[in-house]
Amino acid sequence: MNTIFKHAMCIHPYMSDSHAGSLGLAIFPPIGLEYIVAALKPHVQEITFLDLRLPGPFRDIKKLVDFTNEKVDLLCISINWEYHFKEVCELVNSLPQHITTVVGGQQATDSVEEIFELCPGVDILVRGEGEDAIAEIAQGVPLKDISGISFRQGIQVIHNTNRVLGDIDHYAPPDRKLRHQDYNMNVAGYALPVESFDMILTSRGCPYNCKFCTFSLNPWTHKRRYSVRSVDEVMKEFDQIEAGIVLIADENFFVNPNRAKEICERLIAKGSKKRFLVQARIEIFERPDVLDAAAKAGIKIFLLGIESPTDRILEQLNKGFDTCRLRKAFEEFRKHPFYYHGYFIYGNVTETDEEMMNIPVFARELGLDSITYQKLRVDRYSPLRELVESTPGYYVGDDRIVYREGVGRPGLKRISHKITRNFYTPKQLIAIMRKLFTIKLFTSKNVPALLTSVPFVLTKMIGRKINKKARRLAARFNL
Repeated sequence: MNTIFKHAMCIHPYMSDSHAGSLGLAIFPPIGLEYIVAALKPHVQEITFLDLRLPGPFRDIKKLVDFTNEKVDLLCISINWEYHFKEVCELVNSLPQHITTVVGGQQATDSVEEIFELCPGVDILVRGEGEDAIAEIAQGVPLKDISGISFRQGIQVIHNTNRVLGDIDHYAPPDRKLRHQDYNMNVAGYALPVESFDMILTSRGCPYNCKFCTFSLNPWTHKRRYSVRSVDEVMKEFDQIEAGIVLIADENFFVNPNRAKEICERLIAKGSKKRFLVQARIEIFERPDVLDAAAKAGIKIFLLGIESPTDRILEQLNKGFDTCRLRKAFEEFRKHPFYYHGYFIYGNVTETDEEMMNIPVFARELGLDSITYQKLRVDRYSPLRELVESTPGYYVGDDRIVYREGVGRPGLKRISHKITRNFYTPKQLIAIMRKLFTIKLFTSKNVPALLTSVPFVLTKMIGRKINKKARRLAARFNL
Protein backbone atom coordinates (compact mmCIF):
# COMPACT_ATOMS: atom_id res chain seq x y z
CA MET A 1 0.00 0.00 0.00
CA ASN A 2 1.42 3.35 -1.04
CA THR A 3 0.71 5.80 1.76
CA ILE A 4 1.59 9.40 2.49
CA PHE A 5 1.54 8.80 6.25
CA LYS A 6 2.86 5.72 8.02
CA HIS A 7 1.49 6.09 11.54
CA ALA A 8 -1.52 8.21 12.50
CA MET A 9 -2.49 8.90 16.10
CA CYS A 10 -6.05 10.06 16.87
CA ILE A 11 -6.47 11.67 20.30
CA HIS A 12 -9.49 12.47 22.44
CA PRO A 13 -7.58 15.06 24.49
CA TYR A 14 -9.73 15.43 27.60
CA MET A 15 -8.28 14.07 30.83
CA SER A 16 -11.68 14.24 32.53
CA ASP A 17 -15.23 14.17 31.22
CA SER A 18 -17.91 16.59 32.36
CA HIS A 19 -20.12 15.02 29.68
CA ALA A 20 -19.73 11.52 31.11
CA GLY A 21 -23.14 10.18 30.26
CA SER A 22 -26.61 11.60 30.60
CA LEU A 23 -26.92 10.31 34.16
CA GLY A 24 -23.50 11.74 35.01
CA LEU A 25 -22.01 8.30 35.65
CA ALA A 26 -21.21 6.34 32.51
CA ILE A 27 -18.28 7.05 30.26
CA PHE A 28 -19.06 6.47 26.61
CA PRO A 29 -16.52 6.23 23.78
CA PRO A 30 -15.86 9.34 21.64
CA ILE A 31 -17.69 7.89 18.67
CA GLY A 32 -17.20 10.92 16.44
CA LEU A 33 -13.43 10.52 16.65
CA GLU A 34 -13.79 6.77 16.14
CA TYR A 35 -15.51 7.46 12.83
CA ILE A 36 -12.46 9.54 11.86
CA VAL A 37 -10.23 6.63 12.84
CA ALA A 38 -12.30 4.30 10.64
CA ALA A 39 -12.03 6.72 7.70
CA LEU A 40 -8.25 6.96 8.13
CA LYS A 41 -7.53 3.29 8.59
CA PRO A 42 -7.43 2.27 4.87
CA HIS A 43 -5.00 5.07 4.05
CA VAL A 44 -2.24 4.70 6.69
CA GLN A 45 0.03 1.81 7.59
CA GLU A 46 -0.65 1.98 11.33
CA ILE A 47 -3.11 3.81 13.55
CA THR A 48 -3.32 4.48 17.28
CA PHE A 49 -6.53 5.56 18.98
CA LEU A 50 -6.04 7.30 22.30
CA ASP A 51 -8.71 8.40 24.80
CA LEU A 52 -6.96 10.36 27.55
CA ARG A 53 -9.92 10.01 29.94
CA LEU A 54 -8.92 6.39 30.44
CA PRO A 55 -5.94 5.28 32.51
CA GLY A 56 -2.80 4.43 30.61
CA PRO A 57 0.82 5.43 30.04
CA PHE A 58 0.01 8.25 27.63
CA ARG A 59 -1.67 10.33 30.32
CA ASP A 60 1.94 11.12 31.14
CA ILE A 61 2.63 13.94 28.67
CA LYS A 62 6.35 13.14 28.43
CA LYS A 63 5.60 9.56 27.36
CA LEU A 64 3.03 10.82 24.89
CA VAL A 65 5.53 13.28 23.40
CA ASP A 66 8.28 10.65 23.22
CA PHE A 67 6.00 8.14 21.51
CA THR A 68 4.74 10.75 19.07
CA ASN A 69 8.28 11.83 18.18
CA GLU A 70 9.41 8.25 17.64
CA LYS A 71 6.41 6.70 15.86
CA VAL A 72 3.86 9.21 14.58
CA ASP A 73 3.77 11.33 11.43
CA LEU A 74 0.08 12.37 11.47
CA LEU A 75 -1.74 13.71 14.53
CA CYS A 76 -5.55 14.01 14.56
CA ILE A 77 -7.03 15.70 17.61
CA SER A 78 -10.72 16.11 18.43
CA ILE A 79 -11.67 19.42 20.06
CA ASN A 80 -15.34 18.95 20.78
CA TRP A 81 -16.17 20.92 23.89
CA GLU A 82 -15.55 24.40 25.22
CA TYR A 83 -14.78 23.09 28.68
CA HIS A 84 -11.02 22.73 29.23
CA PHE A 85 -10.46 24.51 25.90
CA LYS A 86 -7.35 26.26 27.24
CA GLU A 87 -5.93 23.00 28.60
CA VAL A 88 -6.58 21.18 25.31
CA CYS A 89 -4.76 23.93 23.40
CA GLU A 90 -1.84 23.58 25.83
CA LEU A 91 -1.78 19.84 25.17
CA VAL A 92 -1.76 20.44 21.41
CA ASN A 93 1.12 22.88 21.82
CA SER A 94 3.09 20.40 23.92
CA LEU A 95 3.16 17.85 21.09
CA PRO A 96 5.90 17.87 18.45
CA GLN A 97 5.39 20.83 16.11
CA HIS A 98 7.04 19.24 13.08
CA ILE A 99 4.38 16.52 12.76
CA THR A 100 1.40 17.20 10.51
CA THR A 101 -1.40 18.07 12.92
CA VAL A 102 -5.10 18.08 12.04
CA VAL A 103 -7.82 19.16 14.46
CA GLY A 104 -11.59 18.92 14.17
CA GLY A 105 -14.79 18.65 16.19
CA GLN A 106 -17.62 20.92 17.26
CA GLN A 107 -15.52 23.39 19.25
CA ALA A 108 -12.81 23.46 16.60
CA THR A 109 -15.45 24.30 14.01
CA ASP A 110 -16.74 27.13 16.21
CA SER A 111 -13.24 28.49 16.95
CA VAL A 112 -11.30 28.31 13.69
CA GLU A 113 -9.41 31.60 14.01
CA GLU A 114 -8.72 31.16 17.73
CA ILE A 115 -7.20 27.73 17.27
CA PHE A 116 -4.86 28.84 14.50
CA GLU A 117 -3.81 31.77 16.68
CA LEU A 118 -3.41 29.80 19.92
CA CYS A 119 -1.93 26.61 18.44
CA PRO A 120 0.93 27.35 16.00
CA GLY A 121 1.51 23.63 15.45
CA VAL A 122 -1.95 23.07 13.93
CA ASP A 123 -1.62 22.71 10.17
CA ILE A 124 -5.17 21.83 9.15
CA LEU A 125 -8.60 22.32 10.74
CA VAL A 126 -11.54 20.24 9.50
CA ARG A 127 -14.82 22.10 9.82
CA GLY A 128 -17.89 20.02 10.62
CA GLU A 129 -18.06 16.34 9.72
CA GLY A 130 -14.62 15.13 8.80
CA GLU A 131 -14.62 11.58 7.43
CA ASP A 132 -14.26 12.54 3.77
CA ALA A 133 -11.83 15.38 4.44
CA ILE A 134 -9.48 13.29 6.60
CA ALA A 135 -9.43 10.51 4.00
CA GLU A 136 -8.46 13.02 1.29
CA ILE A 137 -5.75 14.51 3.51
CA ALA A 138 -4.32 11.05 4.14
CA GLN A 139 -4.37 10.26 0.42
CA GLY A 140 -2.36 13.37 -0.36
CA VAL A 141 -5.04 15.36 -2.17
CA PRO A 142 -3.77 18.97 -2.48
CA LEU A 143 -5.13 20.96 0.43
CA LYS A 144 -6.52 23.65 -1.85
CA ASP A 145 -8.80 21.02 -3.37
CA ILE A 146 -10.26 19.67 -0.12
CA SER A 147 -13.55 21.31 0.76
CA GLY A 148 -14.53 21.91 4.35
CA ILE A 149 -11.03 22.61 5.71
CA SER A 150 -8.94 25.59 6.76
CA PHE A 151 -5.14 25.34 6.53
CA ARG A 152 -1.95 27.30 6.90
CA GLN A 153 -0.21 28.58 3.82
CA GLY A 154 2.86 30.45 4.95
CA ILE A 155 1.68 33.16 7.34
CA GLN A 156 -1.86 33.02 5.97
CA VAL A 157 -4.79 30.80 6.88
CA ILE A 158 -6.81 29.66 3.87
CA HIS A 159 -10.49 28.78 4.31
CA ASN A 160 -11.78 26.47 1.60
CA THR A 161 -15.42 26.34 0.62
CA ASN A 162 -17.77 24.45 2.87
CA ARG A 163 -18.20 20.75 2.23
CA VAL A 164 -21.58 19.56 1.00
CA LEU A 165 -22.68 16.85 3.43
CA GLY A 166 -23.90 13.69 1.76
CA ASP A 167 -25.45 10.44 2.88
CA ILE A 168 -23.75 8.71 5.79
CA ASP A 169 -24.28 5.09 4.81
CA HIS A 170 -20.88 4.86 3.09
CA TYR A 171 -18.96 5.75 6.29
CA ALA A 172 -17.23 2.80 7.91
CA PRO A 173 -18.38 2.17 11.50
CA PRO A 174 -15.91 2.37 14.43
CA ASP A 175 -13.34 -0.41 14.78
CA ARG A 176 -13.84 -1.35 18.41
CA LYS A 177 -10.73 -3.56 18.38
CA LEU A 178 -8.59 -0.40 18.45
CA ARG A 179 -9.83 0.45 21.94
CA HIS A 180 -7.40 -0.32 24.71
CA GLN A 181 -10.06 -1.10 27.30
CA ASP A 182 -13.79 -1.14 27.93
CA TYR A 183 -15.85 1.89 28.87
CA ASN A 184 -17.38 1.46 32.31
CA MET A 185 -19.46 3.28 34.87
CA ASN A 186 -17.29 5.82 36.63
CA VAL A 187 -18.06 7.67 39.83
CA ALA A 188 -15.64 10.19 41.36
CA GLY A 189 -12.76 8.61 39.47
CA TYR A 190 -13.58 5.03 40.40
CA ALA A 191 -14.41 2.57 37.62
CA LEU A 192 -17.20 0.35 38.92
CA PRO A 193 -17.16 -3.34 37.97
CA VAL A 194 -20.52 -3.29 36.21
CA GLU A 195 -21.26 -3.95 32.56
CA SER A 196 -19.40 -1.98 29.94
CA PHE A 197 -20.95 0.79 27.85
CA ASP A 198 -20.88 1.51 24.14
CA MET A 199 -22.47 3.85 21.65
CA ILE A 200 -23.91 3.60 18.14
CA LEU A 201 -25.15 6.12 15.57
CA THR A 202 -27.91 4.99 13.24
CA SER A 203 -28.49 8.47 11.80
CA ARG A 204 -27.12 12.01 11.78
CA GLY A 205 -28.83 15.35 11.72
CA CYS A 206 -32.23 16.45 12.94
CA PRO A 207 -35.25 17.74 10.99
CA TYR A 208 -36.34 20.00 13.85
CA ASN A 209 -35.23 23.61 14.43
CA CYS A 210 -34.88 24.26 18.15
CA LYS A 211 -33.36 27.72 18.45
CA PHE A 212 -30.86 26.83 21.19
CA CYS A 213 -29.31 23.96 19.21
CA THR A 214 -26.23 24.63 17.10
CA PHE A 215 -24.77 21.12 16.89
CA SER A 216 -26.01 20.85 13.31
CA LEU A 217 -24.75 24.29 12.28
CA ASN A 218 -21.33 25.13 10.89
CA PRO A 219 -19.80 28.61 10.50
CA TRP A 220 -21.91 29.20 7.39
CA THR A 221 -25.13 28.21 9.25
CA HIS A 222 -25.59 25.19 6.98
CA LYS A 223 -27.82 22.63 8.66
CA ARG A 224 -26.86 18.98 8.47
CA ARG A 225 -29.56 17.24 6.44
CA TYR A 226 -31.10 14.33 8.30
CA SER A 227 -29.47 11.18 6.95
CA VAL A 228 -29.93 7.55 7.99
CA ARG A 229 -27.87 4.41 7.74
CA SER A 230 -29.48 1.35 6.22
CA VAL A 231 -31.08 -0.94 8.76
CA ASP A 232 -28.94 -3.83 7.48
CA GLU A 233 -25.73 -1.89 8.23
CA VAL A 234 -27.01 -0.88 11.64
CA MET A 235 -27.75 -4.50 12.52
CA LYS A 236 -24.26 -5.57 11.39
CA GLU A 237 -22.76 -3.03 13.78
CA PHE A 238 -24.97 -4.19 16.64
CA ASP A 239 -23.47 -7.66 16.10
CA GLN A 240 -19.98 -6.21 16.66
CA ILE A 241 -20.85 -4.61 20.00
CA GLU A 242 -19.93 -6.65 23.07
CA ALA A 243 -20.96 -4.11 25.72
CA GLY A 244 -24.12 -4.84 27.67
CA ILE A 245 -25.43 -1.26 27.71
CA VAL A 246 -25.54 0.81 24.52
CA LEU A 247 -26.47 4.44 23.91
CA ILE A 248 -28.20 4.98 20.57
CA ALA A 249 -26.80 8.48 20.11
CA ASP A 250 -28.98 9.69 17.24
CA GLU A 251 -30.30 13.17 17.95
CA ASN A 252 -33.73 11.54 17.80
CA PHE A 253 -33.92 7.79 17.24
CA PHE A 254 -37.63 8.01 16.42
CA VAL A 255 -37.61 10.59 13.60
CA ASN A 256 -38.96 7.82 11.38
CA PRO A 257 -41.08 5.70 13.74
CA ASN A 258 -41.49 2.85 11.24
CA ARG A 259 -37.72 2.59 10.76
CA ALA A 260 -37.18 2.63 14.53
CA LYS A 261 -39.79 -0.08 14.92
CA GLU A 262 -38.06 -2.23 12.26
CA ILE A 263 -34.74 -1.95 14.12
CA CYS A 264 -36.47 -2.92 17.38
CA GLU A 265 -38.23 -5.87 15.78
CA ARG A 266 -34.98 -7.14 14.31
CA LEU A 267 -33.28 -6.87 17.70
CA ILE A 268 -36.16 -8.88 19.17
CA ALA A 269 -35.83 -11.51 16.42
CA LYS A 270 -32.11 -11.80 17.15
CA GLY A 271 -32.83 -12.43 20.80
CA SER A 272 -30.65 -9.47 21.81
CA LYS A 273 -29.91 -9.25 25.53
CA LYS A 274 -28.41 -5.76 25.36
CA ARG A 275 -29.99 -2.81 27.10
CA PHE A 276 -30.30 0.51 25.30
CA LEU A 277 -30.58 4.21 26.02
CA VAL A 278 -32.12 6.39 23.30
CA GLN A 279 -32.38 10.10 22.66
CA ALA A 280 -35.91 10.99 21.65
CA ARG A 281 -38.54 13.68 21.29
CA ILE A 282 -41.92 13.45 22.98
CA GLU A 283 -43.82 13.02 19.70
CA ILE A 284 -43.17 9.29 19.79
CA PHE A 285 -45.93 8.99 22.43
CA GLU A 286 -48.37 8.99 19.48
CA ARG A 287 -47.04 5.54 18.48
CA PRO A 288 -47.63 3.18 21.42
CA ASP A 289 -46.92 0.26 19.07
CA VAL A 290 -43.37 1.58 18.63
CA LEU A 291 -43.01 2.06 22.38
CA ASP A 292 -44.10 -1.54 22.93
CA ALA A 293 -41.54 -2.77 20.39
CA ALA A 294 -38.86 -0.61 22.02
CA ALA A 295 -39.54 -2.15 25.42
CA LYS A 296 -39.35 -5.69 24.02
CA ALA A 297 -36.11 -4.86 22.17
CA GLY A 298 -34.35 -3.87 25.40
CA ILE A 299 -34.64 -0.10 25.31
CA LYS A 300 -34.61 0.94 28.95
CA ILE A 301 -33.94 4.69 29.15
CA PHE A 302 -35.42 7.60 27.22
CA LEU A 303 -33.43 10.84 27.14
CA LEU A 304 -35.94 13.60 26.41
CA GLY A 305 -35.50 17.30 25.73
CA ILE A 306 -38.22 18.96 27.81
CA GLU A 307 -36.38 22.31 28.15
CA SER A 308 -38.96 24.33 30.11
CA PRO A 309 -42.15 24.10 32.20
CA THR A 310 -43.33 27.41 30.71
CA ASP A 311 -45.24 27.70 27.42
CA ARG A 312 -43.81 31.14 26.67
CA ILE A 313 -40.25 29.82 26.91
CA LEU A 314 -41.04 26.69 24.89
CA GLU A 315 -42.33 28.93 22.12
CA GLN A 316 -39.27 31.15 22.41
CA LEU A 317 -37.05 28.10 21.96
CA ASN A 318 -39.16 26.85 19.04
CA LYS A 319 -39.58 23.42 20.62
CA GLY A 320 -42.73 22.61 18.66
CA PHE A 321 -44.85 21.62 21.66
CA ASP A 322 -46.37 23.16 24.78
CA THR A 323 -46.90 21.98 28.36
CA CYS A 324 -50.36 20.62 27.54
CA ARG A 325 -48.83 18.34 24.91
CA LEU A 326 -46.06 17.36 27.34
CA ARG A 327 -48.63 16.27 29.91
CA LYS A 328 -50.50 14.29 27.26
CA ALA A 329 -47.27 12.61 26.15
CA PHE A 330 -46.39 11.51 29.66
CA GLU A 331 -49.84 10.08 30.20
CA GLU A 332 -48.84 7.58 27.51
CA PHE A 333 -45.19 7.26 28.58
CA ARG A 334 -46.16 6.24 32.11
CA LYS A 335 -47.90 3.18 30.67
CA HIS A 336 -44.55 1.80 29.45
CA PRO A 337 -41.64 0.37 31.47
CA PHE A 338 -38.99 2.97 30.72
CA TYR A 339 -36.76 5.20 32.80
CA TYR A 340 -37.29 8.83 31.75
CA HIS A 341 -34.51 11.40 31.96
CA GLY A 342 -35.40 15.00 31.06
CA TYR A 343 -33.19 17.85 29.91
CA PHE A 344 -34.08 21.40 30.94
CA ILE A 345 -32.63 24.84 30.18
CA TYR A 346 -32.81 27.61 32.78
CA GLY A 347 -31.85 31.28 32.62
CA ASN A 348 -33.82 31.85 29.42
CA VAL A 349 -34.50 35.36 28.17
CA THR A 350 -37.23 37.01 30.35
CA GLU A 351 -37.56 33.84 32.47
CA THR A 352 -38.32 34.65 36.11
CA ASP A 353 -36.79 32.94 39.14
CA GLU A 354 -40.22 31.48 39.94
CA GLU A 355 -40.47 29.96 36.46
CA MET A 356 -37.02 28.40 36.82
CA MET A 357 -37.93 26.97 40.20
CA ASN A 358 -40.95 25.32 38.61
CA ILE A 359 -38.57 22.91 36.83
CA PRO A 360 -38.41 20.33 39.66
CA VAL A 361 -42.15 20.68 40.32
CA PHE A 362 -43.06 20.13 36.67
CA ALA A 363 -40.54 17.31 36.29
CA ARG A 364 -42.11 15.45 39.18
CA GLU A 365 -45.60 16.09 37.83
CA LEU A 366 -44.65 14.56 34.47
CA GLY A 367 -43.10 11.53 36.13
CA LEU A 368 -39.48 12.11 35.11
CA ASP A 369 -37.09 9.88 37.03
CA SER A 370 -34.12 12.22 36.77
CA ILE A 371 -33.29 15.57 35.22
CA THR A 372 -30.36 17.57 33.92
CA TYR A 373 -30.55 21.36 33.77
CA GLN A 374 -28.16 23.62 31.93
CA LYS A 375 -27.84 27.37 31.69
CA LEU A 376 -28.92 28.88 28.37
CA ARG A 377 -25.89 28.97 26.14
CA VAL A 378 -25.64 31.06 22.99
CA ASP A 379 -22.89 29.87 20.68
CA ARG A 380 -21.45 32.03 17.97
CA TYR A 381 -23.93 30.97 15.33
CA SER A 382 -26.98 30.52 17.55
CA PRO A 383 -30.25 31.98 16.22
CA LEU A 384 -30.94 33.13 19.82
CA ARG A 385 -28.12 35.67 19.81
CA GLU A 386 -30.25 38.34 18.15
CA LEU A 387 -32.99 37.86 20.78
CA VAL A 388 -30.51 38.27 23.64
CA GLU A 389 -28.90 41.35 22.13
CA SER A 390 -32.27 43.00 21.51
CA THR A 391 -33.65 42.35 25.01
CA PRO A 392 -32.75 45.03 27.58
CA GLY A 393 -31.03 43.71 30.68
CA TYR A 394 -29.63 40.55 29.07
CA TYR A 395 -26.15 39.84 27.75
CA VAL A 396 -23.95 36.94 26.64
CA GLY A 397 -20.99 36.38 28.96
CA ASP A 398 -17.47 35.47 27.91
CA ASP A 399 -18.42 31.85 28.63
CA ARG A 400 -21.28 32.18 26.08
CA ILE A 401 -23.87 31.84 28.84
CA VAL A 402 -26.85 34.22 28.87
CA TYR A 403 -27.03 36.38 32.02
CA ARG A 404 -29.49 38.89 33.43
CA GLU A 405 -28.07 42.14 34.70
CA GLY A 406 -28.02 42.27 38.48
CA VAL A 407 -28.14 38.47 38.74
CA GLY A 408 -25.21 37.16 36.76
CA ARG A 409 -23.38 33.91 37.41
CA PRO A 410 -23.88 33.80 41.22
CA GLY A 411 -27.64 34.18 40.83
CA LEU A 412 -27.93 31.32 38.35
CA LYS A 413 -25.70 29.18 40.55
CA ARG A 414 -28.07 29.71 43.47
CA ILE A 415 -31.01 28.71 41.27
CA SER A 416 -29.17 25.57 40.19
CA HIS A 417 -28.53 24.53 43.80
CA LYS A 418 -32.18 25.10 44.66
CA ILE A 419 -33.36 22.99 41.73
CA THR A 420 -31.00 20.22 42.82
CA ARG A 421 -32.18 20.24 46.43
CA ASN A 422 -35.83 20.38 45.44
CA PHE A 423 -35.70 17.49 42.99
CA TYR A 424 -32.96 15.17 44.20
CA THR A 425 -34.36 14.42 47.61
CA PRO A 426 -33.31 11.20 49.38
CA LYS A 427 -36.70 9.76 48.42
CA GLN A 428 -36.06 10.56 44.75
CA LEU A 429 -32.58 9.03 44.83
CA ILE A 430 -33.98 5.83 46.31
CA ALA A 431 -36.68 5.84 43.62
CA ILE A 432 -34.00 6.18 40.94
CA MET A 433 -32.10 3.15 42.19
CA ARG A 434 -35.32 1.14 42.50
CA LYS A 435 -36.38 2.09 38.97
CA LEU A 436 -33.04 1.14 37.44
CA PHE A 437 -33.36 -2.34 38.92
CA THR A 438 -37.08 -2.59 38.12
CA ILE A 439 -36.43 -2.00 34.42
CA LYS A 440 -33.48 -4.42 34.66
CA LEU A 441 -30.89 -2.02 33.34
CA PHE A 442 -28.45 -3.74 35.69
CA THR A 443 -28.26 -7.33 36.84
CA SER A 444 -28.08 -8.69 40.37
CA LYS A 445 -24.33 -9.24 40.12
CA ASN A 446 -23.93 -5.46 39.85
CA VAL A 447 -25.64 -4.77 43.19
CA PRO A 448 -22.49 -4.46 45.42
CA ALA A 449 -20.78 -2.03 43.07
CA LEU A 450 -23.91 0.05 42.57
CA LEU A 451 -24.61 0.24 46.30
CA THR A 452 -21.03 1.39 46.76
CA SER A 453 -21.67 4.21 44.31
CA VAL A 454 -24.59 5.65 46.31
CA PRO A 455 -22.43 7.86 48.62
CA PHE A 456 -20.63 9.27 45.59
CA VAL A 457 -23.90 9.95 43.78
CA LEU A 458 -25.28 11.66 46.87
CA THR A 459 -22.25 13.91 47.22
CA LYS A 460 -22.36 14.67 43.50
CA MET A 461 -26.03 15.63 43.69
CA ILE A 462 -25.83 17.53 46.98
CA GLY A 463 -22.46 19.14 46.30
CA ARG A 464 -20.62 18.10 49.48
CA LYS A 465 -17.20 16.55 49.88
CA ILE A 466 -16.95 12.77 49.80
CA ASN A 467 -16.71 11.59 53.39
CA LYS A 468 -14.26 9.08 54.82
CA LYS A 469 -16.92 6.42 55.20
CA ALA A 470 -17.60 6.50 51.47
CA ARG A 471 -13.90 6.13 50.75
CA ARG A 472 -13.61 3.15 53.11
CA LEU A 473 -16.61 1.55 51.41
CA ALA A 474 -14.95 2.00 48.01
CA ALA A 475 -11.72 0.48 49.30
CA ARG A 476 -13.60 -2.50 50.69
CA PHE A 477 -14.79 -3.40 47.19
CA ASN A 478 -11.32 -2.74 45.69
CA LEU A 479 -12.61 0.12 43.53
